[in-house]
Amino acid sequence: MAKVAVIIPAAGVGKRFGGDVKKPFAQLDNRPIFIRSIELFLNRQDVCQVILAVGPDDYDVVKDKYAAQIMFMGLKLVKGGQQRFESVRLALEHVDEQAELICVHDAVRPCVLENWIDAVFAKAAQTGAAILAAPLTGTVKRVGGKGIIDETVPRAGLYQAQTPQVFRKDLLVQAYAELPDDLHPTDDAQVVERTGQRITVVKSDHRNVKITSAGDMALASAILKGISRKAKGPAPRGPFEEAQW
Repeated sequence: MAKVAVIIPAAGVGKRFGGDVKKPFAQLDNRPIFIRSIELFLNRQDVCQVILAVGPDDYDVVKDKYAAQIMFMGLKLVKGGQQRFESVRLALEHVDEQAELICVHDAVRPCVLENWIDAVFAKAAQTGAAILAAPLTGTVKRVGGKGIIDETVPRAGLYQAQTPQVFRKDLLVQAYAELPDDLHPTDDAQVVERTGQRITVVKSDHRNVKITSAGDMALASAILKGISRKAKGPAPRGPFEEAQW
């Protein structure tokens, strides 16, 4: 069983979220979102380390406010950067030597099924790089600056990248070391793709929601109430998918 170090980047400013609280620290059913996301990886025999990367301005507050959770969960708290990729790059400096794989998971993605984590870990151990992703089910429009549709984009073969994203440790470390200063990637797969490494997609579905806006909170809450992390495979199509066209 390959040992996995998990990086949870939680340093984003969350401009689209609104309010006075940054996204990862907002309460989802009376518990911080980032805690719910971290709990997905606790008590797994293959996880040897969990690293939480927070913004420099939040570090002292998180260290004090969540001291009990950090100690109980055995988290490694580190200072991240202003952007997600900067936080991951800084967290890589703290990865345990025994880790063979590195998993990066969004702090604001708390609805991952356990069997999805099992599958993406296993595939990454086999191939060196794997991510969760969901096929696009809606009709995709490319829209210009004035809100006018430019074209309809064929959705065949299009997937929405999700996390966890899991890579062999040496691959991810090397990819970040070679990242150009003018490239600001939005996920880790984009960083690794530049090296020529093939990345395998492990199919998930749209229950693996990323909380980006305040409206996503109600959706995530409903998903958490309606799913079992032991569920196997995609659920039957529900109202959130049926209406996408």
